[in-house]
Amino acid sequence: MFRRILVANRGEIACRVIQTARRLGVETVAVYSEADARAMHVRMADAAYCIGSAASSDSYLRGERVLQVAADSGAEAIHPGYGFLSENADFADAVAAAGLSFIGPPGSSMRAMGSKDAAKRLMEAAGVPLLPGYHGEDQAYETLSAEADKCGLADGHPVLLKAVLGGGGKGMRIVRSQGELLAAIESAQREAAASFGDARLLVERYLDSARHIEVQVFCDSLGGAVHLFERDCSVQRRHQKVLEEAPAPGVSPELRESLGAAAVRAARAVDYVGAGTVEFIADASAPDHFYFMEMNTRLQVEHPVTEMITGLDLVEWQLRVAAGEPLPLSQPELSLSGHSIEARIYAERPGANFFPASGTLRHLATPPEEGVTVAPAEVRASTDGLATRVDMGFVRGDDVSVFYDPMVAKLIVRGPDRAAACRRLHAALGQWQTVGLPTNVSFCRRVLETPQFLAGEVHTAFIPQHHDALFPPTPPPPPHLMALAAACWVAEMQPPAAHAVHAGHAAAAAAAARLAAI
Repeated sequence: MFRRILVANRGEIACRVIQTARRLGVETVAVYSEADARAMHVRMADAAYCIGSAASSDSYLRGERVLQVAADSGAEAIHPGYGFLSENADFADAVAAAGLSFIGPPGSSMRAMGSKDAAKRLMEAAGVPLLPGYHGEDQAYETLSAEADKCGLADGHPVLLKAVLGGGGKGMRIVRSQGELLAAIESAQREAAASFGDARLLVERYLDSARHIEVQVFCDSLGGAVHLFERDCSVQRRHQKVLEEAPAPGVSPELRESLGAAAVRAARAVDYVGAGTVEFIADASAPDHFYFMEMNTRLQVEHPVTEMITGLDLVEWQLRVAAGEPLPLSQPELSLSGHSIEARIYAERPGANFFPASGTLRHLATPPEEGVTVAPAEVRASTDGLATRVDMGFVRGDDVSVFYDPMVAKLIVRGPDRAAACRRLHAALGQWQTVGLPTNVSFCRRVLETPQFLAGEVHTAFIPQHHDALFPPTPPPPPHLMALAAACWVAEMQPPAAHAVHAGHAAAAAAAARLAAI
């Protein structure tokens, strides 16, 4: 095992890695931007180094500065977390060239999976099911149009244009008719070129009612490979996940085995090492028909739900595999018990198309953590295994910056079954308190209140399909709160002199009394 590692990230994932390293007796080194000088991960680490200004392009994305800190601090390995440098193949190669261990897959595996068209050709050769589509080099409009027709556009079925190097919904367009195709191709190509420096697109059939089901895989450097079962991440906004759960609703043991076997074949096809996630899209009405989408060559945001149902610490597995150890368990030794759901807590305005928010967390109260993640199967499957976990990257008084992703925390629960997990998450969200900036907490509760979600009827169009239930009209604040707000405003508008302050208080009280009487 390593003596000291550098965590090349920030927020909750940096704190998450530091917690496991501390439990294993491994020292940690944090890096931070000027905006994060007082951040939670900086305070938790054994040592911390500033690597640049607030912009991630001048700090967290500066691989050469991260490597210099690793050398200066005596770190033996680098954990990239997710985002930033986590899927940068050149950085992974540079870490290895510096004589350090990269806690993730080799650069060659990232490159193989980083290009969607090349990855699909590899998957086809490995016998991993694919959606009908075009993954070729010829990008002429005539070729893309003909291939779109082959994918079903000519028969009235929609197709999806996707950037070859895309992610996060960029360079992606749904096309429902030939009349829309030219403009969609041009728009997607412009966005792909601007976002990824590569305008190439692939074309595939689009499923209007689809499930996003992904499989956690783990491989060591000694030839071992396992899957840790599946997750459902179908409830999404702007192609980004909101609620994730494991196991996926309605997946039979036979389908689970098929998904897992396909995911392991995908990982072996690129000589994978470490934690990875193979993402599939499935027909919501017939999930037995599933197709490869892509592989995320890193630890996922939603990995805690897998930890909850397997009773394992995936970060510990990452550290052990990166240190050259074999996988801690074989496939027959892995078990799935209980049900877990995660809500991503974002600083955002759901009613304004989930527009990100920033500001100071003037007050933050979270539900109490109960139970433990690492528990034996018989406990996870019973009421003794009820658990609530909060993965935080902020505390009260911290700033949620405009420079980074607005995720504040992850709230994860486990119950003996899905119904119990839904009830527990709904109750825990009701205990969440944030003052200083808006969050999506109430929105997540409304999702959990819909009969369709409770029945497991999840799909990628869930939010728009249930728009009216999820975005009810906002009632006006009650009179006493309006009165209090007016009183505060009047007081703040008064000059600072002592006599004026007394006058301001009197005016505020009068204003409050008048409004309360309305």
